[in-house]
Amino acid sequence: MRWAPAGRRLAIVTSPKVRLRPEIAALVPYRQGRAAAEDAFKLSSNENPYPPLPAVLAAMAQSSINRYPEGSAAALRERLGARFGVSPECIQVGAGSVSLLTQFILAAASTGDEIVYAWRSFEAYPLLVGISGATSVQVPIFADGRHDLDAMAAAINDRTRLVIVCSPNNPTSTIVTRAEFTAFMAKVPADLLVVLDEAYIEFVDDPAAVRGAELLQTYPNLIVLRTFSKAYGLAGLRIGYAVGAEYVMDAARAVAIPLAVTELAQRAAITSLDHEDELLARVATLNDLRGKIYAGLAALGFAIPRPQGNFLWMPTGENTAHAVAVFESHGIVVRALGEGVRISVGEAESVEKLLMAAAQLVPTRETAPSATTLD
Repeated sequence: MRWAPAGRRLAIVTSPKVRLRPEIAALVPYRQGRAAAEDAFKLSSNENPYPPLPAVLAAMAQSSINRYPEGSAAALRERLGARFGVSPECIQVGAGSVSLLTQFILAAASTGDEIVYAWRSFEAYPLLVGISGATSVQVPIFADGRHDLDAMAAAINDRTRLVIVCSPNNPTSTIVTRAEFTAFMAKVPADLLVVLDEAYIEFVDDPAAVRGAELLQTYPNLIVLRTFSKAYGLAGLRIGYAVGAEYVMDAARAVAIPLAVTELAQRAAITSLDHEDELLARVATLNDLRGKIYAGLAALGFAIPRPQGNFLWMPTGENTAHAVAVFESHGIVVRALGEGVRISVGEAESVEKLLMAAAQLVPTRETAPSATTLD
């Protein structure tokens, strides 16, 4: 390889172009939430604002990063298996829950197959489906941000290979109830894989919400996705897990990138489980802030879905770009997602600025109700 002299960049010839899969070349790469200026609050990526626990940092310091990690994450799978009352073989660990979902999609679907999910939901879903060569079947959510599970069940056909249900739904922060989910599963073929994405389950305080771990024995075709990124504050280490039937986990392991989960991440996850009470106390604090933001927005007249994740959803319609600009002028970076903005729950100091910015949006809402009514 030839290095360019300092201050110069070598041009890479791009013609003639090499042959790529056309469906991949057409995909739009995933874009994460924008970084914030030094004096702004980044509320665009659903991150946990708390730093790692000292015990987690100490555990990570013991990692031998010059060596490859234990590829199966055996110690963590043993720990999680005991928690869920299943064998370690029924646990798969990956570089974040999105990595695991990629594995299940690749194991279940290919060209000519279909994958059903709600829309709007997690913006990576269309990308992951496209990578497999399968076709996305996007079922519109209700006006209040909830899954339309009846319509999702009706969208299933002989070509369907996987269904994704996201609760709490990203970005609308709404839940699927246990009653809704069990009614849905009664309509789903027993040989169709259903993935319940519970990346934000630790933030849920609605007792009616579905909790997939309680239903694994009832539905052998159910896979539950969890992550250490959100409630446990390990987003930068990329580690999540799935629970389900052993043969499905084996299929995921067969298509997984070898050695993708680092020893740093595995040690941090196990130590986080050791100190879970302390981490869940932080979750409770974030939920209190979430309640204050929700109450503040309601007092301003905004009708938004009652949030159950560590984020809130404001359907701002054609005024989305204006809303983003107003928030940024107050030092708040939010995530624009087409017809609305998603606002993460961050530092306590961000709440006042956030509500001050929202107050500036109220006159726009009054003068153009069709564009900014949030119900």
